Amino acid sequence: MKSSQNIAFTCTRQPCETGHGNEQAFKWIHNDLSESLFTYQEIDRASNRIAQVLKQSGITPGQCVSIYLPKSVELIDSFFGILKNEAVACILFSTFGESALYDRLSDSQTRILITRKSLLKKVQKIEGDLNELQAILVTDLEAHQDDFIRSLPQLLAEAPDDFEFSAEIEAETPAFIQYTSGSTGKPKGALHVHGGLGTMLDSFKEVFEIQPDETFWCTADPAWITGLVYGVISPLACRTNQIQFGGNFGAETWLEILQREKVNIWYTAPTALRMLMQEEAELFHQYDYSILKRMYSVGEPLNPEVYHWAKKVFGCEVYDNWFQSETGSIMITNKPGRVVKPGSMGKPLSYIEAMILDDAMQPLPVGRQGNLCLKKDWGSMFRTYINKEALYQEKFNGDIYISGDLAYQDKEGYYWYVSRADDVINTAGHLVGPFEVESALLEIEEIVDVAVIGVPDPILHEKIIAFLRLKAGCEWSRALELKCRVNISNKVSTTATPQEYHLVDSIPKNKSGKILRRVLKARYEGKDPGDLSTMEEK
Repeated sequence: MKSSQNIAFTCTRQPCETGHGNEQAFKWIHNDLSESLFTYQEIDRASNRIAQVLKQSGITPGQCVSIYLPKSVELIDSFFGILKNEAVACILFSTFGESALYDRLSDSQTRILITRKSLLKKVQKIEGDLNELQAILVTDLEAHQDDFIRSLPQLLAEAPDDFEFSAEIEAETPAFIQYTSGSTGKPKGALHVHGGLGTMLDSFKEVFEIQPDETFWCTADPAWITGLVYGVISPLACRTNQIQFGGNFGAETWLEILQREKVNIWYTAPTALRMLMQEEAELFHQYDYSILKRMYSVGEPLNPEVYHWAKKVFGCEVYDNWFQSETGSIMITNKPGRVVKPGSMGKPLSYIEAMILDDAMQPLPVGRQGNLCLKKDWGSMFRTYINKEALYQEKFNGDIYISGDLAYQDKEGYYWYVSRADDVINTAGHLVGPFEVESALLEIEEIVDVAVIGVPDPILHEKIIAFLRLKAGCEWSRALELKCRVNISNKVSTTATPQEYHLVDSIPKNKSGKILRRVLKARYEGKDPGDLSTMEEK
């Protein structure tokens, strides 16, 4: 069997064994912008104690331990403590409600849940239905409530700060479960293994090219694949000078962090950039981020107008990239040394073979949209959907992974995202990708956010519906509607113009910024929108 380093060893123990234990692992910025510094030795010892607690609690290799915490140092320590036991970690968003929690905790057969008091009530409402759950460890509970709900601080106080575990393990040893966003249906748990670490680190180095004297900031929550792989695992394994911010988005707060921490490399999402775009221009003149060298974007396509705005305001290049919970690491990207085509995903990484195929899995010519597929067996590829092996097998045709996204490749080898395969709108025989229409609408000054869907129509088969959020102080008018139609006709096609426009206060999205079109469609049709657990809170 092929072997691999345990991810926790690479990220915490190895730096200590090679003389870097007293070096800063990361700087933690709290909600009030105060700071705490953490060394590799501190992270190693803290995760050792959690590993001891889990082992004493009966956790064995292969069992699942879930983390239900907001972004925090405790979350990171817990993640590595789980992996040191060769157990399987599952990080859950702290905003999940009862039904979302139940779906994931039951599906993953979680044995121990790590959470905090403010979230405990949600768990207690469903704990009786979780037959596999053996204990709940609460990070801010001073004393054990009973044998089931226990104080993690009390347990940690009794645990030694050393823990023996194998640095080298079988590459296929399960490491963590990453639940999909649910943008096209019920979330599925994608299982990743320790052997994926090599690809994660290769992609981190090839895409970001971070130098020892540069500061890196990934804004994503570790509950998303981006935040875990590129906000926690890769920076620690590569001993990157990084910051972590435990608070939520705030324009002034983020700009203050960029300036104060002298961030050189910034990894964020188009949603965040669009939110920043809504701020008054004067705000950006109050801060100095001239030291910022590169920005990266992920989570949804980066619209050309957002790209141009960000490049102008922050004075540096913006590199969009594409990957999924299932792929485990970046697959297609823009990066330094490559000309950026605004709106493009970029090109595959050096070790990734991508292709555009039709439904019969035959190659399509340049410029023709089809299924974005990848040649399988890169290291960080997911190994199954937990308890859904049949669905997992449907993602493959022989040695080809079918991403579920539609895209096309241009003559220079750049890939262009169109939409999810089930988001494409067939109107009057023409296939229209929502992203194209949304990009055209976002070019209009009065519009700050938009989502486009297709709904059944007796004549057109599907008609295009646009949901718009207008800039404060702007009103919908016949003139503005005409402006929208003209711009879409000019930028996309006359067949892509929406039949209806609806004003909304917000566009439903998940926390990685993907528009939940199924929610909009269900609301429009008066139906149940289904799982809303991953929806971004406003």
